[in-house]
Amino acid sequence: MVDLLSMFTLQSGSYLPMQKILIVLVTTFFLSACFPGVYKIDIPQGNVVTQEMVDQLRPGMTYSQVRFIMGTPLITDTFAGERWDYLYSMQRGGGPREQERLSLFFENGQLVRMSGDFKPGNSD
Repeated sequence: MVDLLSMFTLQSGSYLPMQKILIVLVTTFFLSACFPGVYKIDIPQGNVVTQEMVDQLRPGMTYSQVRFIMGTPLITDTFAGERWDYLYSMQRGGGPREQERLSLFFENGQLVRMSGDFKPGNSD
């Protein structure tokens, strides 16, 4: 049977290769602890909606006028096509997720009201 210790022993009886391996392992361990970690990307999802876009909306606008200003809605209700929902969420670098919502309601093809995180204003 081969003695494992004799494989790492030099002629003079020192354990030089084993010490080098140990030093490399310890150095690698401590250097890896110095780096902050993996970079986490920002994750945007949905429709970007700005207050300026919401300020352009007026009651009585048609579907096509609203779509021109806001873009295609993220969610249209299949059972009631008179409601359009615009959702936007952003998660920055693994942090908490921020979410904004805007719902537009139509009657007879015209915008009648809106609800959500944005309030209509005057940009005139």
